[in-house]
Amino acid sequence: MKYHFNEIEAKWQKYWADNGTFHASNTSDKPKYYVLDMFPYPSGAGLHVGHPLGYIASDVYARYKRLKGFNVLHPQGYDSFGLPAEQYAIQTGQHPATTTKVNIEGGVDNQGNVIAGYRNQLDKIGFSFDWSREVRTSDPAYYKWTQWIFTELYNAWYNNDSNKAEGIDTLVSAFAKAGNESINAVCDDDVTIFTADEWNAYTDKEQQTILLKYRLTYLAETEVNWCPALGTVLANDEIVNGVSERGGHPVVRKKMTQWSMRISAYAERLIQGLDTIDWSESIKETQRNWIGKSVGAMVSFQLKDHAEKIDVFTTRPDTIFGVSFMTLAPEHELVEKITTPEQKEAVEAYIEATSKRSERERMADVKTISGVFTGAYAEHPFTKEPVPVWIGDYVLAGYGTGAVMAVPCGDQRDYDFAKKFDIPIPNVFEGIDISEEAFADKAATVIANSDFLNGLKYKKAVKLAIYELEKIGAGTGKTNYRLRDAVFSRQRYWGEPFPVYYVDGMPQMIALEHLPVELPAIEKYLPTEDGAPPLGRADVWSWDTKTNTVVSNDLISPSGGDVQGTEGVYPLELNTMPGWAGSSWYFIKYMDNTTEDGSVPKEALDYWGNVDLYIGGSEHGTGHLLYSRFWTKFLHDRGYLGIDEPFQKMINQGMILGTSAIAYRISGTNTYVSAGLKNQHETEGIHIDVNMVNASDEIDIETLKNWQPQFKNAEFILEEDKFVVGREVEKMSKRWYNVVNPDDICNQYGADTLRMYEMFLGPLEQAKPWNTAGITGVHNFLKKLWRLYHSGAEEAFHATDTAPTKDNLKTLHKTIKKVEEDIENFSFNTSVSTFMIAGNELATQKCTSRAILEPLLILIAPYAPHIAEELWNKLGHTESISEAPFPIFEEKHLVESSKNYPISFNGKMKFTLELPLDYTKDQIEEVVMAHEKTKQYLGDRTPKKVIIVPGKIVNIVG
Repeated sequence: MKYHFNEIEAKWQKYWADNGTFHASNTSDKPKYYVLDMFPYPSGAGLHVGHPLGYIASDVYARYKRLKGFNVLHPQGYDSFGLPAEQYAIQTGQHPATTTKVNIEGGVDNQGNVIAGYRNQLDKIGFSFDWSREVRTSDPAYYKWTQWIFTELYNAWYNNDSNKAEGIDTLVSAFAKAGNESINAVCDDDVTIFTADEWNAYTDKEQQTILLKYRLTYLAETEVNWCPALGTVLANDEIVNGVSERGGHPVVRKKMTQWSMRISAYAERLIQGLDTIDWSESIKETQRNWIGKSVGAMVSFQLKDHAEKIDVFTTRPDTIFGVSFMTLAPEHELVEKITTPEQKEAVEAYIEATSKRSERERMADVKTISGVFTGAYAEHPFTKEPVPVWIGDYVLAGYGTGAVMAVPCGDQRDYDFAKKFDIPIPNVFEGIDISEEAFADKAATVIANSDFLNGLKYKKAVKLAIYELEKIGAGTGKTNYRLRDAVFSRQRYWGEPFPVYYVDGMPQMIALEHLPVELPAIEKYLPTEDGAPPLGRADVWSWDTKTNTVVSNDLISPSGGDVQGTEGVYPLELNTMPGWAGSSWYFIKYMDNTTEDGSVPKEALDYWGNVDLYIGGSEHGTGHLLYSRFWTKFLHDRGYLGIDEPFQKMINQGMILGTSAIAYRISGTNTYVSAGLKNQHETEGIHIDVNMVNASDEIDIETLKNWQPQFKNAEFILEEDKFVVGREVEKMSKRWYNVVNPDDICNQYGADTLRMYEMFLGPLEQAKPWNTAGITGVHNFLKKLWRLYHSGAEEAFHATDTAPTKDNLKTLHKTIKKVEEDIENFSFNTSVSTFMIAGNELATQKCTSRAILEPLLILIAPYAPHIAEELWNKLGHTESISEAPFPIFEEKHLVESSKNYPISFNGKMKFTLELPLDYTKDQIEEVVMAHEKTKQYLGDRTPKKVIIVPGKIVNIVG
């Protein structure tokens, strides 16, 4: 029987599906192990061979842990809300739900293109997913609970004293009893102090306005990244080089009233939590830098001729005498108030220009120096000297206070700014040593060179500066974080609706029992003509507080309860949630997907805990991974989760790069030259479809001419009657025509070959190029493996009960040892090499022993599960190989008990003789001298001496 991999793989994929082979139990007596992949966004483009890399690695590990006796949860689902589906809907008019469903399940799009479907593609590769737990973030039954988490965040505040989130009712109670003076909360900076009497006298709307300044999700006017072409706000991680990642459209800064998440409350815990999880140092450092903890002081500069002050956070308050100007972010709220009439035109023009640059672009730009003087001055807190106030785009409104005290003698950027605009630069570092006692006197004295801190050590100087600032009421010590609250609103259609309606302009939450609030049907997916989000087009998008249902907008109560409207009907929120909403908690939903109301029972939460192994891309380090940790800590605070971190161990897989095919066109012509001739001409490279190129990098001219019109009438200069293309390794992308479809590989070589080859390409965490030509080596190995279990011209299956030889056992156990070590260390590429060596050795040994062939299949099963299942079944087993125990390594089979000695005569080796390693010199000599070949070579001669080195050589000198 030949190795018909297509039939075998289809057979076992059906078996696994029909029998629920990989369905995990929530009540197993086995130890649990939770393996998770970052779930895919199901685009119409489908998978290319780069996508499954992490999935294959996680599948190898999940299958291995099952063999090791664990109850493994290895689920899969879809991050099915997203901007690409909405953009496609805008272009084609198809509802995003329809296209998303086709992309997942397969079908035909409205242009007649056949879509294979993500599910079909994933199944074809043979993953051990528990599909009974599949989730789709766009399923109302799923986003019902995303909406609930939002309401829980809304109904919570962060208590710095208990260092956790608490119910908003506890804050309301505290306000009613004692006001807010003693409340130590994470809240807005502009909260005013009030007494209990004042709180109790406030109207309901006034109280709700104050509570918004404390809630963990809140409405506020925020500087956002606005993309006019996409009609939506973008997160920082959705912007690349100043343009939208999706489509490359311009992005501007704009103030909008948005929902935000107070992730800043968790900044310190997010930093500390990194020490408790097994992630790469690079990802941990990325998050630490993004959170950006700084210890320093908050310093206040009183504005001249204005009642306001400019607050500045600085890590070096000891350099305060070096301040020669201040710089505000162009978006700073004080800019409009303090700008003088003479400077108004220049300031407004600068603000307009700055709004077109993203925050990332401004942070990364260290070369361009720009700014405008506001005409205003602040007062130095010690010297009382006037300090000019400028604006500059290198200062960000969202970082710190949006203002910096510029010390040009101590900061390069401040120095460059001062030099460009001819601002005086005081020298404070050619100083004198002074005592702490003299600080106050020096600080109160205007000195031409205020350089007195030079002799003090840095930390001591900082503490001293803070002490003196506090003494004069001009500052206080403070720990600051770069991490800003996450903007949570998106002006899109295809996203989770907010469970929010508005009464008199104030947000009200919809209770859990009335969720989900489902997306309404609309005709167009663009913003409205007056700039409202797409949901502004919905005719039925109002909330009836009596029936607790979504009703027609015609029933909205006019202001003041006018009888023209229905009392108790109010407008719903028009924005939707961002893409990271559903992905922040999906790992929890996988723990149980069977309850009628969609909840996850406490028993399942307690059993599975957190994810033991998470595999995905490092590009999510400051987005999804940070938000998931934030939501997990919040749900832990509120008593819903027993875990404080979502993902205990995480591995970031590298990228599989494409090997592009390049045709060389002679510049200024429509003539193409074969790759070997390109250096004879001035050429430019044109990407062509790699699927048209053979293993020798040759392409058929007629095929190329029929591919695109530009080649139809082209001329081709060949070499040896062949047209050869060049190769370049770069990102796999449809843009470069270097995408390889995994379906094609599975059809031609089999899923087991694809799985093993992707693991064989190199270390999991490194980038590596794809080369289809190299896949044949792995495929040939699998054919050899098949032949190891078959014999004769008819390839009849064979496995005997004969006892394994010593060499058989040695090969098996060194393979067990290496494979187990490799999987535990995620070194999957070296395991594949080990299998190849073992297969060759056992074939050479002509091994047919069941005692060797059975455990060998178990070792290979995580990598090549289909062929392993088939051969396991042929060995007489009726259960899946995934139920078998992993072979146990026995050291004794690798311990050498004998040595094959080379027997030499006068230094020339004549034959070998195997002897026990524990033989003494005398015993070795006795056996060697008695051997018939020794007698044959010596004849009648008596050797002069016999040189014996135990364990190495025997040399007879005669």
